[in-house]
Amino acid sequence: MYLTVFIEIVVCFLAGLGAGLGTGFAGMSAAAVITPMLVTFLDIPAYQAVGIALASDVLASAVSSYTYKKNGNLDIRNGLIMMISVLAFTVVGSYVSSLLHSTTMGNVSVIMTAVLGMKFIVKPVMTTKETMLNVSKKKRAIQSIVCGCLIGFICGFVGAGGGMMMLLILTSVLGYELKTAVGTSVFIMTFTALTGAISHFALDGFPDWTVLILCIVFTLIWARIGARIANKASPKTLNRITGVILLTLSVAIIIVNAVS
Repeated sequence: MYLTVFIEIVVCFLAGLGAGLGTGFAGMSAAAVITPMLVTFLDIPAYQAVGIALASDVLASAVSSYTYKKNGNLDIRNGLIMMISVLAFTVVGSYVSSLLHSTTMGNVSVIMTAVLGMKFIVKPVMTTKETMLNVSKKKRAIQSIVCGCLIGFICGFVGAGGGMMMLLILTSVLGYELKTAVGTSVFIMTFTALTGAISHFALDGFPDWTVLILCIVFTLIWARIGARIANKASPKTLNRITGVILLTLSVAIIIVNAVS
């Protein structure tokens, strides 16, 4: 019994460490790390593991977005616009996927994480806030709606990659500087994760309370640490740290999936 509890604590700690740092630094979804860890090492059913990961994402993303907001690195207006589009078109994407009998492509999220990690290392996002703010509010709102619809549809259809897609779109298409992109991404993820967690628990009931609480607490702690460090780092340093974390997490997830 004591060995089982010890293993649960260690697995949840490592899962929370990876998920929290990924969320705090890069706006990465906790599900990408926590789900394969729980399924592989604790034999938790995949659907329950996703529910636990989403629940862990809620507070981790909320505390991260608060930290970014406190440091002036959060675009709430366009974040809300994009969030509504993402939520609406995730449902549309899921519906279309069910009609086509499409299989969930979980590997897409891992590949995207690795590619994005390399991008931040090789070609850092050095956009300044001044440059970002030069875009008109109307144009930014339209971009947010269009990009939100695209992200939501792909996430609903494919079933993975939301956090990474948002970060990629915000930095590469909408021209956000990195800190504001991450802050806006985790702000949106707070609500998308909450919606997902409620849906999972409503359909399947609550999972193991010990694992749920441990994952939430550890992810929250490391997300807070990651967000505080990220907001103090210089843009160049943040790009490199973010890139290294994303690459490391993608390799770790590949190894975990290979073990299972």
